[in-house]
Amino acid sequence: MVSVVIVCMNNLGNLFPCLDSIYKYTKCNYEVLVVAYLFSKDNLVKLRVQYQWIKIIESDEIKGFSENNNLALKQIRGKYCFVLNDDTLFQNDVLSELKASLENTPDAVVMSPKTVYEDGRVQSCGRPKMTMITFMLQQLGLWKEQQIKSKYTYKDGIFQSYNVVGAAFLIYSDVFKKVGFFNEKYFFCPEDVALSTLLNNLGYKCYVNANSYILHLEGGSSSKIIHATYPTRTKGELLFFTEGYFLKKIILYPYVFIVILMKYLVMSGISLLSLRTNAPNMCKSYINSLKEIFSSKSTKEIFIKYYKKK
Repeated sequence: MVSVVIVCMNNLGNLFPCLDSIYKYTKCNYEVLVVAYLFSKDNLVKLRVQYQWIKIIESDEIKGFSENNNLALKQIRGKYCFVLNDDTLFQNDVLSELKASLENTPDAVVMSPKTVYEDGRVQSCGRPKMTMITFMLQQLGLWKEQQIKSKYTYKDGIFQSYNVVGAAFLIYSDVFKKVGFFNEKYFFCPEDVALSTLLNNLGYKCYVNANSYILHLEGGSSSKIIHATYPTRTKGELLFFTEGYFLKKIILYPYVFIVILMKYLVMSGISLLSLRTNAPNMCKSYINSLKEIFSSKSTKEIFIKYYKKK
């Protein structure tokens, strides 16, 4: 059996089509666990009434992606676990395809589908290895993950990837449990990269089936609260890329501070000229990040601080 785990932040517009597509296309034996995160009473009732075949786990306090997923992951019953974003749609029996691919690839513990946008463009097909250097280049816009072609990306058929795509991946449940599921230190990114790195370091291998795909609408919730998610993500990435290395902290923390300060100054000019409607929100996001880069707050504390200021 495959245990499908979905976290939804009170967004039935995303969740209902996602659940409908799973029900329509999936032929293998499965269960669906939905973490109803900060749901209104009305939406919770609608979910219970219209989808009686799913298991609902209520999450009524502020929690990150890792924490919320782990609530459900501790209750899964399947041999396989499929972590899925609520802003995704099946257009074929992707679960059966991935399950068969995983079973037929002896050294694989993870099998991910290709993710595509609504217009058919490929969003991701494998993910490259990420390092402190690639992160530094990414901050300057000189390294863009989804455009990188490497031995881990954009191949045909079934091939080895380095990182999993957090929006959709199938993993053996016993392996996931063995590594402690998602690391809750990371509230909003890079929990999927941290998981992938841990798996690789332990000798496990992650694969992609490029012939299997899932539609990823991507977008909605986090963009509305970017003033909270951006500083949270920035701190999480700093923690990940410098973990265990004091010298890396000495280099990376000031570097990121300077880069974000530069971004803020540029965006402030754009805001004054009214060239972008989201410029004020981005300025706020950069300011919040600058305040927290050298702080001792956890990623969760940072998110709560700025989320409550919305």
